[in-house]
Amino acid sequence: MRASTPNPAGVAVAATTGNLIGITASILATFGVFLVPIATDFGWPRASVSGVLGLVAVVNAVLYPFVGRAMDRFGSRRILISGNVVLAASIALLSRSTGSMVQFYLLFALIGVGGSLAGSAMFCKVVSNWFDARRGLMLGVTAGVGNGVGATVMPIVAGLLVTAYGWRSAYVGIAAIVLLVGFPILFLLLRDAPPRVEAKEIVLEGLSLREAAHTRAFWLMLIAIAAGAGGMTAVFTHVVPMLTDHGFGLGAATGVVATFALVTAAWQIVTGGLLDKLRTPRLIVPMYGAAIIGLLLLEFGHGTASAMVAGALLGVGMGAEYGALPYFISRYFGLRHYGSIVGALYSVVILAQGITPGLMDMSFDRTGSYAVATIGVAVALGVGMLLLSFLPSLEMQKAERAEETAGMALAA
Repeated sequence: MRASTPNPAGVAVAATTGNLIGITASILATFGVFLVPIATDFGWPRASVSGVLGLVAVVNAVLYPFVGRAMDRFGSRRILISGNVVLAASIALLSRSTGSMVQFYLLFALIGVGGSLAGSAMFCKVVSNWFDARRGLMLGVTAGVGNGVGATVMPIVAGLLVTAYGWRSAYVGIAAIVLLVGFPILFLLLRDAPPRVEAKEIVLEGLSLREAAHTRAFWLMLIAIAAGAGGMTAVFTHVVPMLTDHGFGLGAATGVVATFALVTAAWQIVTGGLLDKLRTPRLIVPMYGAAIIGLLLLEFGHGTASAMVAGALLGVGMGAEYGALPYFISRYFGLRHYGSIVGALYSVVILAQGITPGLMDMSFDRTGSYAVATIGVAVALGVGMLLLSFLPSLEMQKAERAEETAGMALAA
């Protein structure tokens, strides 16, 4: 049985679906719903439970560069479909947890494998190869709508399942959604860009990972996005426990998560469209500022209205980060080695995303609140704002690449 004839619209639908049921929506977005029930059931500190996100991040950090290289060499379709199956199976296996911390961590390591094979960064590679003029917009649509809708719906589904059937059955339900929604659509619609002359010209343009790593933009981008994404993901996975600790009900807290996720989705599209038109990295700087305000409101504000505004402002910041990174990679470094470069950059970003939730819970276990951790995340976002302001313009980066290419040609 063969996949249907490929077309850009179908690939966009497949990439959106892959993000909708990927590790961000199925694991990171729902983690706050599962955190307290698992910690209570097993009698573990919260930091011990959220530490699995750090392990997932380490697995991603190790595997992403290899997965990216494999996609550059062999194509993306089979790898992404395999990742969907592995992710679904590993989530279902969480229901068999016995209370052994070693077993629990090993299961999340397997989740990290599936998440690496079918990660959002890898879907970005497929979309970047299919779209050029509207690349920023399409990256925003596929990643923004996919991750945003998934991160909105999955916590609600998880909350309903946990309340009705317990956390074990809830993970089985999440796994079923990942497989039954993801696999058919990915199999039928997801294809690598066809070997047309135009596509080859696009794919063969750009820097290698080693060449990219010798540019100022690479390191500024890496540190700024890692600092922002790490802090924002930590907050996203902790909105429910942060708000319930302040007396909010589970329904109200989940509503703030939904607002956070929906604005993240919409703002990725806005960011992508603006980047296509304005082509300046400094566009992202004030969006980090909005996230800092939202973060402080979430922890130190009062009332439902304040919490909802906080969720919206945090969504602006996260949407900007998620929308900017794949676009920046393709425009600053080209598409020839996109998989390798995106794998290397995302491995560090994912590592930051995995470590910071555990740090937040370590702070909670020590102080009894998330206030100190909130201030720390705000500082990290401030550093990210500063570094983004020093990114060279896309025109300047293109000129530097042209000079390097000319120099290499003369040397040869």
